[in-house]
Amino acid sequence: MSGRLYYSIRMRAAENSVHMSGAEGIYEKGDILDVVREYTGRALTHEKGRADEIHIAIEELKEKPGRISSLPLCTLNATRPEAVRKAAFKILSSIGITDRAIDEAFNSLRMGITMRGAMLMDIEGVRLEPDLLRGVRVTRMGISKNAEAQLSKQLAKLSLDNSTVKEALILASKVHRYPMVLGELCISDDPNYTTGYIASRAYGYIRLPHIKKKGVPYGGRAFFVTGGEIKELIKYLQMTPVLIDKIKPCEGMLTLKEILERKSHRKSRGRE
Repeated sequence: MSGRLYYSIRMRAAENSVHMSGAEGIYEKGDILDVVREYTGRALTHEKGRADEIHIAIEELKEKPGRISSLPLCTLNATRPEAVRKAAFKILSSIGITDRAIDEAFNSLRMGITMRGAMLMDIEGVRLEPDLLRGVRVTRMGISKNAEAQLSKQLAKLSLDNSTVKEALILASKVHRYPMVLGELCISDDPNYTTGYIASRAYGYIRLPHIKKKGVPYGGRAFFVTGGEIKELIKYLQMTPVLIDKIKPCEGMLTLKEILERKSHRKSRGRE
């Protein structure tokens, strides 16, 4: 690969062989030492406990990363877990995902099984990934330094300029570039982090405050997929490198009605 060299850096931490935390990014050569130090520090000071296994992989990318835009971001204006769940159902069902699949995703993420990767579900709720206990881990994604500065500036105005929000947005932005992925539901497995999200090309990245009660130590991701070859999707999620180099708008609180209206407005503009 000519020009600038990029490296994929991936960290996975475990305690007693149980997955605890992970981190992922694409960086330039001069950033490697600082990133490894940061990722190691996270693994040793995680709120879920101190890792006794830390695996860090550093790989020079042979393929030039594709350049993509971030998803637009907003936050659902809701305060009770049941209201948030109902809103998530309405948003996801409006893009063609069945209630059965959404219910199956919520139930699976509440079972307490810690997976290293995401679940792949069809729109009827049938699991599609080859290893149902492991899931599919999304890797090889990052953000350019200029784009990260722009993202930080926007998120700072919302008091959201932190690695948790940034890394989840980067991951979701990669995932939803692939046409087979219709939507996504994510609930953090951090017991003290109660905000999840749903994502789609139709609505962007929607933060879901109070999606679970504080102290609940499990969660995960479910990707709702339709059509196409699962092997090709998994290959993209795991192997295709992408860098975000353009930031879409990051907004504050929106009601469910305001979020749903935005989809109809986009459709109207598309017909003009």
